[in-house]
Amino acid sequence: MNEATVLKISAPASFQKLGDGAVVLMADSGQLYTGNETTEAFLAAVDGKRTIGEIADRMMSEFDVQRDVLARDLIDLAGDLASEQIVEDVRHLAE
Repeated sequence: MNEATVLKISAPASFQKLGDGAVVLMADSGQLYTGNETTEAFLAAVDGKRTIGEIADRMMSEFDVQRDVLARDLIDLAGDLASEQIVEDVRHLAE
């Protein structure tokens, strides 16, 4: 994954904001995941159209961090979420 990657929430994932964080329920397995405010803001911006870089740009006003650090953290977060099948790379869906 990189800043040009476009993600969408996977079909079995149900995302809900919860205070300063997020909860994701995987309908197919019943697995429940919780995340912090960064995860919540990231998942709220994942729409199948924006790149990770565009999401980082959008999140800059919410977090006091350098742009390159935020982008790197979001790429890592996206990788973790993809490994749990919470998000999917839209390019792989087209193949």
